[in-house]
Amino acid sequence: MQTVERRPAWQQAALLTGGFVLLLWVLEIFDAASGHPLDEYGVQPRSEDGLLGVVLAPMLHFGFDHLVSNTVPVLVLGFLTLATGIARGLVATAVIWVVGGLGVWLFAQPGSTHAGASVLIFGWIVFLVVRGFLNRHTTEILIGVAVFLLYSGALLGVLPGQPGVSWQGHLFGAIGGFLAARLLTTRVRSESRITY
Repeated sequence: MQTVERRPAWQQAALLTGGFVLLLWVLEIFDAASGHPLDEYGVQPRSEDGLLGVVLAPMLHFGFDHLVSNTVPVLVLGFLTLATGIARGLVATAVIWVVGGLGVWLFAQPGSTHAGASVLIFGWIVFLVVRGFLNRHTTEILIGVAVFLLYSGALLGVLPGQPGVSWQGHLFGAIGGFLAARLLTTRVRSESRITY
């Protein structure tokens, strides 16, 4: 009987993240070549059709400039989210994806359409910064500090002000990242003890 060797987590993380970015590019190439029919599948706040965007929006972009600006952060932050635990990273991504999408659907201005992987980017930033401190894990704290130093300026994107940018997607992605870090805390909490 042959034993199948599993790839190290960092290799799996690289393959998954690279595959996801490849998917983003294939979708945008198709969208551009066919007259941008996918653009309408973003999150459309409080519309029944717009709920489909909760699932699809992080994979769709409004042109190549939008996708190019998200590509490197997705590669870096997606890899770091998965590299210290594939299952935990995938669950964190799912929480960010759903919380970010539903937050936009519930609270963004009606008549707008929101798409782009930045909902994941903002969620991953917050997840990576917060999880190490919650877990009290040295490697994760160092990763979080490095991510904060690299991307702290981007966190201002959760504030309204830049036309055409979904600050709601950024804000609710970040909230999803915080919730994911809280839900996936692995540190064993000591029970409270009262002495008399």
